[in-house]
Amino acid sequence: MQIPTLDISDFPGKPDFVEAFGKGYEAFGFCGVVGHGISNQTIDEAYVAMRAFFALPIQVKQKYTIGPGGARGYTRFGVETAKNSAYPDLKEFWQVGREIPADCARHASLFDNVWPSEVELFQARMYRLFEALESLGRRILGVLALYLQLPADYFDDKIDMGNSILRALHYPPIEARETPSLRAAPHEDINLITLLVGSEESGLEVRSRAGHWIPVQCAPGTIVVNIGDMMQRLTNHVLPSTTHQVVNSVEAYRGESRYSIPFFCHPNPDFEISTLASCIRPDYPNRYPQSISADDYLTERLVEIGLLEGAREPIDHGGEQ
Repeated sequence: MQIPTLDISDFPGKPDFVEAFGKGYEAFGFCGVVGHGISNQTIDEAYVAMRAFFALPIQVKQKYTIGPGGARGYTRFGVETAKNSAYPDLKEFWQVGREIPADCARHASLFDNVWPSEVELFQARMYRLFEALESLGRRILGVLALYLQLPADYFDDKIDMGNSILRALHYPPIEARETPSLRAAPHEDINLITLLVGSEESGLEVRSRAGHWIPVQCAPGTIVVNIGDMMQRLTNHVLPSTTHQVVNSVEAYRGESRYSIPFFCHPNPDFEISTLASCIRPDYPNRYPQSISADDYLTERLVEIGLLEGAREPIDHGGEQ
């Protein structure tokens, strides 16, 4: 079994594309996307820049650890812990958010980016990819909006100042064979959708509805796009957020690093996540009668995964599973 792959360049010309796209997400929560128009050069140059940063001494990298919760800049190895996991993930990462114009009113949860001076062209290359993935994310949300019986531009003014994040991820080689940690323990993403500029190394797995782990294997150039918990909640689980993990591959014990770049597409912080009317039926009642702002939801989840201080007790989200 493998996740479906769809060519987004077929939209809007190909009949039934929206239906095929939506049904793929209903079944898997994950799809591969090709025909997206993001050049190999844009992706490759971002990978070169991030590899150069992660090769720097830890003392240098830690200069760029800023708060709160690693929202921007560097987060050191072993900090993030998946929800309900007892062990930290085996990764370090760098986060890039949107650049906020100086004359634009901003929400308190939107922070300025920080950039490493030690890596030439890091800022230009990483932000170029941020903008490319944000644009693609808007196109994908347009297709999903049509599938949900909404106007194609429904999400446009709900993500234009969103707290979206480009995360450059480094999973270092694993030295301790008996470690209870995984590179990334089973988890679901927090946001609306995630666009993964894939790693060529093995390790990413998706849990099927039957509970089996499916290795994600896509052709070069494919961007893997999955549903996050905010979209799951917004759609009353019509579009499900699927559990996934990054396992400790054989290569990890041979001294090989793994790199990947997910883009987490978030709505604007003040967006109210309130179940869409088109996703409620008499035989499919609303799981979430109480709405919640995107910012409050994000804050709760960042506490749960250890990126913000606070009790890591499970939070009742009124039917979320």
